[in-house]
Amino acid sequence: MSGPVKPVRPPRVVVDGKGVERMLARMAHEIVERNPGVSDVVLVGIRSRGVDIATRLAKNIARIEGAELPLGVIDITLYRDDLSRSPQQPPEVKATDIRFPIDDSHVVLVDDVLYTGRTIRAALDALMDFGRPRSVQLAVLIDRGHRELPIRADYVGKNLPTAPTESVEVAILDRDGLDQVTIVEAVENGNR
Repeated sequence: MSGPVKPVRPPRVVVDGKGVERMLARMAHEIVERNPGVSDVVLVGIRSRGVDIATRLAKNIARIEGAELPLGVIDITLYRDDLSRSPQQPPEVKATDIRFPIDDSHVVLVDDVLYTGRTIRAALDALMDFGRPRSVQLAVLIDRGHRELPIRADYVGKNLPTAPTESVEVAILDRDGLDQVTIVEAVENGNR
């Protein structure tokens, strides 16, 4: 018999809908400033919320520059380095959809939360199967620290220092019905 379970605190909202809108607008402006004319820029969202964020960035950039950027989707499932650690369940692979050449383009890889860096490493491996971009830039809504690999984002909506026992959850309007970032205390007997 195990001891009493420590109650988990309710999620703490750290960014509301207006804050998410402001972060996405600022990130879009930063992408345009770093890539004048955006003629050779493509956006690639990492499944799943990275795709939603990339779509929102593309809309903001279209308003700023009057140009629609190519938008792709990448699934990193088969590139993850932890597949052998959970053999009880086969991985669920979803479609990657990149219908444009990435050779010699500036790829902006987009994700919701940057944590250890392992997701980004897997995305870089997957991306290289599609060609050789001139550069890969990284845009993340939240950078929570705790890196295990030497990866740094070029565009960050918010740096959000967290404890390893906490989890950052991003809700995006098109997928979740609201824009919001919360911190959740992780469950004692597992990682979130």
